[in-house]
Parts: sequence; structure tokens; C-alpha cells
Amino acid sequence: MDLGAITKYSALHAKPSGLILQYGTAGFRTKAEHLDHVMFRMGLLAVLRSKQTKSTIGVMVTASHNPEEDNGVKLVDPLGEMLAPSWEEHATCLANAEEQDMQRVLIDISEKEAVNLQQDAFVVIGRDTRPSSEKLSQSVIDGVTVLGGQFHDYGLLTTPQLHYMVYCRNTGGRYGKATIEGYYQKLSKAFVELTKQASCSGDEYRSLKVDCANGIGALKLREMEHYFSQGLSVQLFNDGSKGKLNHLCGADFVKSHQKPPQGMEIKSNERCCSFDGDADRIVYYYHDADGHFHLIDGDKIATLISSFLKELLVEVPVYCTKTGVKHLHHKAQEFDIGVYFEANGHGTALFSTAVEMKIKQSAKQLEDKKRKAAKMLENIIDLFNQAAGDAISDMLVIEAILALKGLTVQQWDGLYTDLPNRQLKVQVADRRVISTTNAERQAVTPPGLQEAINDLVKKYKLSRAFVRPSGTEDVVRVYAEADSQESADHLAHEVSLAVFQLAGGIGERPQPASDGEGTPH
Repeated sequence: MDLGAITKYSALHAKPSGLILQYGTAGFRTKAEHLDHVMFRMGLLAVLRSKQTKSTIGVMVTASHNPEEDNGVKLVDPLGEMLAPSWEEHATCLANAEEQDMQRVLIDISEKEAVNLQQDAFVVIGRDTRPSSEKLSQSVIDGVTVLGGQFHDYGLLTTPQLHYMVYCRNTGGRYGKATIEGYYQKLSKAFVELTKQASCSGDEYRSLKVDCANGIGALKLREMEHYFSQGLSVQLFNDGSKGKLNHLCGADFVKSHQKPPQGMEIKSNERCCSFDGDADRIVYYYHDADGHFHLIDGDKIATLISSFLKELLVEVPVYCTKTGVKHLHHKAQEFDIGVYFEANGHGTALFSTAVEMKIKQSAKQLEDKKRKAAKMLENIIDLFNQAAGDAISDMLVIEAILALKGLTVQQWDGLYTDLPNRQLKVQVADRRVISTTNAERQAVTPPGLQEAINDLVKKYKLSRAFVRPSGTEDVVRVYAEADSQESADHLAHEVSLAVFQLAGGIGERPQPASDGEGTPH
């Protein structure tokens, strides 16, 4: 490790004095102008992680559903999963080290993790379409090269595509080809094979409106659409040609505000979906004949996928984990087949190697009807991005299942009825004052908060309410449901006030939900 060269390069990516950042579920995220030093240092860390695991490591420059002026970075581990928790701590330590402490921190990490510094390192890099992303990617490359790491810069990619590339490279191509064409071909081939078996071929099943949040998803879907066009026609909105990234559009906006994105006209019962800024989340929605908006979120996506797999297989059990895709991913890995989705539309399905082999075998050997089911499963496995939640992959899975089952969007929505609910967020000085237990369904601290929530919940019929600290910003997220929208809104507001009073709220006191906050029309 050439410590002199690192010190020299680090001075070109100097840390603003006193800036402290935390590596959370989504990596680092803040205003883009504060991230140059973080990017350089994550390049260094990626090299150390690559040397330690003797694998390709990914670095993604993105801030997902955050506003355009923000940016962020996260590292991707060898099988396309989130960075290991012990290395999240190293990331935080390295990002916050003052210039004079950089060498010591790097040596500490190397010693603690028994990194063989002579080992080769390889890092792959991707970025979203934010104006700041190209320059910040270059800072990552500076960090990789100063530590002697090799790299491949994929340039513009969705976040799940980078996860896919890492997974492909570390499985010797068994999972797929580590190229953008390899990704397009693998998913599209599986999709076209599946939809060929659909009995319905009417236009209503073939056409989909897609809100791309003015992000990378539009670019990649445009490149990909001719690969799958015989099975699905997509019409893109908020494609980056004029609007700002994530502004009044995208999955997070639609979910929070319970209304369609700006710039998309919806006819009654027309199937529509929204990606987020880096295309790792998806939500569906439609207007009914009376003009009412209906959201189909991650819960209903998981139900559709699970019920389809269940028909082809056996019973699918349900488990609860803490919020956050890394917790869900790990829980899903414990099963032969695991389906997970956050309500925000981030999720995928995982299949164990044993199950994959058994299904491939069955597709060759079983009699006609069973062989057809096994062949469907084989294609479904190829259609999922098992490295990460992926809006493009999930969209194709959903469209294939709807076509195969002959379901309209209204019939899908009718699989079960959601209780009216409301999500709010409360600004706090420090989100860490809130700690939770029981898969984030009960608050442990601050004292008195859970008791206050319990008392409020008793006032309403069929009601529940939960609070949890955000994984990405200093806010506390509040969820409430009840027998009517009015009751859900009141309960969410009252819980928000309790959080504000007991957990160090800052700024304006929470206001009651209004149309601007996303009350359904």
C-alpha cells in the first residue's frame, strides 16, 4: 500500500471539515457537492473488500428516489448483495476520517479484516443520470487506481444492473453474461418464452404505461424494448427529455401522494407503473371507471408472484423482518424459494441452487402438464434479478403473470382489500433516538412513545400504527391504518405529533394530512 500516493491523491479529494456521514441501508446520501471525498474513499474501500473476498466488488453512484441535487454511493458485495454490516462500519469510519488519520484508518481496516494487500483487486462501477454522477464516478476510479485496483466502468446503469454484473462476474458467467446485452437477452428471452404460453393476446394485456421518474430507467428501457416487444408494448413517460429527476413523478411520489405522476394521462382501467430514479423499485396503479385512483404496491406485487409460484409449487409461508431490503433479502435466502417486497415496491424472488437444478431436471423429464409447469418456473427464475430488487425485471415478471393468468389490473387489485392507510414522516434532530423491536412493529425508545401509540390506536376501529427511523435521512417514518381514510389520516397525524414531542422533532409541527400530502381522490 503506497501510503504517500494515497495521501497525495486524498488531498485532491479533501474532506470538508467537520462533515459526518453515516453508511446506511442505501449507502451514503447527501448533497452532491459534499461527496467528492466519500467517493474517493469508497474507491479505496472497494479495493480492500475485493482483495479480502478475492472477488469483484461493485460501486454504484446513485441517490435513487432522492432529489436531483443529491447523490450517493453504495458498495455491492460478491453475490450482488448489500455490503456486509461489518464493512458498513468501516465505510463510515473511512468516510469520516480527517485527512491526517486516513492512513491509520486504512491500515486498521486491513489488519482487522486480514486483507492480503498483494492480492489482485477488481471493481466495477455504474452511475445514474444525475448531473453530478459522472464527476463523482471519476473520484471513485481515482480511489481504485491509487490502491492498484483494476476496474471496469460500465457508465450509465440502473442500480440492479450493476448488482447483476457483479453477480455474473463472481459466478463465472453461470448466472449470465456480465454485459448490458447479456442482461437484456437473458430477461427478454425468458419473458418472451413465458408470454408465448398465454392464452390471451388482446391489446389490453400487451400495453403498459411506464413512468420512468426522469431517470436511468427510461434510457435502459428504451435500449431494451425491442428485445421483448413481441410480448409487451411499453409507452414511456417522464423519460428525462424535459422534467427533473424524481420531481412530481416516480414510485416514491406515487406511493406517498396516492396519485398519478405529473405528465401522464390515464384512461379508466389502464395499467400503469412507476419506477424510481435508479429503477430498483416499482409500483402499479390505475383509475377505475369512476375516476378513483388505485395503488398496487409491493404487498400486492408479492401476493401476485407468491400465488403464481404457489400454483406451480406448494404452500408459501410468510415471515416478517425489519424494514430494509437487506433484512428481507437475508430472510428470503433461508428458503428454497423466497419472495420479498417492501411496500415501496422494492423486491424480488430468490431460488436456491438445489431448487434451480431440480426444476431444470423436471423440465426435461416430467410428463407434459408437469413439464410445462417446470418450464414456466425455469423461465420465471431467469426473469427475476436475484441479485437485487429490479424495476425492469419485476415489471416483466408481473406482465408475464398477468398474461398467463388472464388477469386485468382490477382483478389483480381485487386479490385482497387494503385497509385505508397513511404514511407520514417527521423531521427529528437525530433519528437514532428511535429504536424498535418485533420487526420494527414496536418502539423501544424514547420512553413513553410506544405507550402513547397504544393509547392513540385504541381510539380507532381496525387500527394499527408503527414508527421507525429512516435508513437514509434524519426523519422518522409513521404508518397508520384504520377502518376509514379519515381515521387513518387522524391516527397518522396524532402519532406524528407524539413522535415530534417525544423524539426531538425539529422545524414545523406535523400538520394534518391534506390533498397535498396525498389524500386519495
